[in-house]
Amino acid sequence: TIHFLDNLMVVTQFFVFLYCKLLWRGLKFVVRKFTGRCELQRICYNNKHGARRTLKIESSLRYSKNELLQSALSVHPDKVEKTIDDVMALKKINPDTNPQLSISLQASLLQIVGYRSLVAEVEKLRREPYDSENQEHEDMLMKLWKELRPDTHLAGRISKQWCEIGFQGSDPKTDFRGMGLLGLHNLLYFAEHDKATALQMLHDSLQPKHNEINTAEWEQKNLDKAIGFSFAIVGINITDLAYSLLVSGALKTHLYNVAPEMPCLMHFQQTFCYLMQEFHRFWIEEDPSDIMEFNRVRSKFHRRILRQLKNPDMALCPHFSASDLHLVNL
Repeated sequence: TIHFLDNLMVVTQFFVFLYCKLLWRGLKFVVRKFTGRCELQRICYNNKHGARRTLKIESSLRYSKNELLQSALSVHPDKVEKTIDDVMALKKINPDTNPQLSISLQASLLQIVGYRSLVAEVEKLRREPYDSENQEHEDMLMKLWKELRPDTHLAGRISKQWCEIGFQGSDPKTDFRGMGLLGLHNLLYFAEHDKATALQMLHDSLQPKHNEINTAEWEQKNLDKAIGFSFAIVGINITDLAYSLLVSGALKTHLYNVAPEMPCLMHFQQTFCYLMQEFHRFWIEEDPSDIMEFNRVRSKFHRRILRQLKNPDMALCPHFSASDLHLVNL
């Protein structure tokens, strides 16, 4: 009897789904006949440029029955313009009487395929391990030291001094295992492009409040502002957080709102800088008792960012500028 009821429930759910699907298609047919516009036209005309429009276009193409429309989501960026012409022809839309439509569709489709390309580029960096035999890798690491400790000579490639910028041991390469070169790229971008914030965050991290590093040699002030976590390790953790937001699609809201067309690695790195600054503030607000609370605070921070990204008008850092990042509703 239980088996029969289970099967009956599955069959019922299938027919309900089928009914809803047919009803939806019928409704779209009626709306097109009534308005004289297809779904893509209605989306473009009724939504401003950005995530609201692009997310709806992405959904419409993904769930279309037409193979051309489905394949538009994975077209090469160089083929976007021709793809738009093919879509216009398929939908029997006159480009001369609808000039803005092709422009809107092209901008949104570039955002969609650009996001896919960005995920692939970020994944490639994440999978590339730090190689101490690679001079480019070593040069980036040395540059990171010079940006963060410009007045301090590094005694050697293998040195306890790396702990001063928040690595766990004498050789930073061991800390890049989880995020590969992506972690180093992000840390260096932060140090170069938002230097004032990076240096302030590093300074705060060296305060003795919750820090496991011996900082007795440092003469520190403003201990009430001390946060005491390892700067570089936090940067690699926040890289992991930014990566998870990207590959899950959660960052589409933000990137579709800040990138006029194709999102690129720079947009991802700017987002990382924003997340670093916001996590810095969040850690201070949470005032954890010790570094062992890091995972709890990070998880809470992650949930807050996810909630914010559910707003289709949200841009985390619409106009990136050093030390002046804030959430805004466009």
